[in-house]
Amino acid sequence: MRLYGIVGWKNAGKTGLMERLVTEICGRGFSVSTIKHAHHVFDVDHPGKDSYRHRQAGATEVLLASRKRFALMHELRGEAEPRLEDLLAKLAPVDLVLIEGYKRDAHPKVEAFRAETGNPLIAQEDPTVKAVASDVPLQLDRPVFDLNDTGAIADFILAEVGL
Repeated sequence: MRLYGIVGWKNAGKTGLMERLVTEICGRGFSVSTIKHAHHVFDVDHPGKDSYRHRQAGATEVLLASRKRFALMHELRGEAEPRLEDLLAKLAPVDLVLIEGYKRDAHPKVEAFRAETGNPLIAQEDPTVKAVASDVPLQLDRPVFDLNDTGAIADFILAEVGL
């Protein structure tokens, strides 16, 4: 499966870039799936709903399905956080998987960078960051794109993965 990551510190513009890239790449006729890493506790379910009640009762997995979509919720219940490889194996085949986060994993990445956050560039210490999408000009040993030049960033990623 072809995959490419988007990494960066908090408020660097990762999610906005991901959203624009999915729109751009899908608009070019490719199928795209995404994986997003969350550093916090999250829930896609709501108290009082049947599926929530199933999980609260102790179900390890609850699959909620309708005519339009399905969602599989898996409670880890003390298990280790799944590895990226394990999560990728759960996805249906697509042309490209875009991954937000997972900056310590070995897949190729574009770093989203906003100078105003005051954070250091991940790219300077990480050779898996193949390019940087920045809101300020940078001098680096790899391509630097304007953070808002979605088309150029998409061109780069698609060339990198051979699409």
